[in-house]
Amino acid sequence: MNFKKIVYENEDKIIQTFQELLRIPSVLDYSSATPEMPFGKNINEALVYMLNLAKKDGFDVKNVDGYAGEISYKTSNVKDAVGLLCHLDVVPAGNNWTYPPFEARIADGKVFARGASDDKGPTIASYFALKFIKDANIKLKKEVKIILGTDEETDWRGLGYYVKKYSMPEIGFAPDASFPLVYGEKGRMSFDLSFERFTDDVVESIRGGERYNVVMDEVEAILKVNLEFEFMSYLKEKDLKGYVENNKYVIQGLAAHAMEPEKGINAGLHMCNFLKKYTNNSLIQFLATYFYNDSNFANMGLNYTDYEMGPITVNVGIMDISVNDVRVTLDIRFPVRYDVDKFNQVFQDTLAKNYVIVREQTFKAPHYVSPNDQLVKSLYEAYVKNTGDIINKPFTIGGGTYAGFLKKGVAYGMGFPGEIELAHQKDENVLIKNLLNSILIYIDAIIALGELDA
Repeated sequence: MNFKKIVYENEDKIIQTFQELLRIPSVLDYSSATPEMPFGKNINEALVYMLNLAKKDGFDVKNVDGYAGEISYKTSNVKDAVGLLCHLDVVPAGNNWTYPPFEARIADGKVFARGASDDKGPTIASYFALKFIKDANIKLKKEVKIILGTDEETDWRGLGYYVKKYSMPEIGFAPDASFPLVYGEKGRMSFDLSFERFTDDVVESIRGGERYNVVMDEVEAILKVNLEFEFMSYLKEKDLKGYVENNKYVIQGLAAHAMEPEKGINAGLHMCNFLKKYTNNSLIQFLATYFYNDSNFANMGLNYTDYEMGPITVNVGIMDISVNDVRVTLDIRFPVRYDVDKFNQVFQDTLAKNYVIVREQTFKAPHYVSPNDQLVKSLYEAYVKNTGDIINKPFTIGGGTYAGFLKKGVAYGMGFPGEIELAHQKDENVLIKNLLNSILIYIDAIIALGELDA
């Protein structure tokens, strides 16, 4: 079967479908949520779009109460299944895009849109890979399920709901990272911090950020005193963009994914660093002391770098500091061998000394599959076959993917080695030729995992 010919003959249809999905601004929206649309109208629209597409193409589909979707291809009566775990929700667009973030503009051989690489491009690639296998009437020994999550960028409630109603396949992959493949993912802790006492201060409020897992690209502080000269001097010294308007002070940073916060410029932490000379607010002082210019907990003595997974990282994603409410979020990614007990002791002691309290927290353990496992070997072979790349090897990451829902799962594409990763950043895009090549890789991967029923 010449799948390469089939893929390229269908290029226009693939791109059109991709653009249609990208034009749905599927950001979490509680204001339009209903019992049937738990994460809002737009996320539900993206879910319905994919399920209607699959139903039209002859797949069995399930809408799991608006929380998740399932697209199934089954040619035998065996119980074993392979899972391809994708998600349809995206982070907010952010600022300063070259093209409108939900237009899905094609330029320079790329499709630009929020969600292009995270995770609608991989979702479309997985879908068309399975569609072309089905259209070719290839018989597999295992059922193949594309499982669509709707809340991956926040609390994973979509697939959390799915596993309460249906059994999850034991093996498979989440196309939500980079090639060749990811066999290990850091664990994740998140904290909502607050403040025991808010005294009268020069700072009336600080507000910025929308998500735990995005580096804050803009922050606004309302001050009771005039520090315009000092503020503009700080911006010049740090080579930052920003402005003052009456008593409003704004710093513009650079968004990045929380698994690599050093690639961004955290506007909120810069604001705290500027204000530390003038404020009596110990939470602002705490943030400036322990997190400004330190995304690895070195200032707290909790830094650690694993030989396989790299360093522990921390991102301050949301700040809402005022007399009415105090909330600052931390997104922490830690490697498989990290001493969590030591972290908890030192971290809690440091919070207490600075009158900072924890309002909410979450914990997710690291996910790890041996690089010598047959699953890893099979998927790597499919990648090498379609790229000829034997230089780049399977690796580990700081991000968390749906692979952790599988007993034996890895993250598999569809970013390619050497590409600049723009997920969660402005001008997120996918190279069309890489989208098409990913479909070919996924075809071979699905057939390998599904096992030909000769």
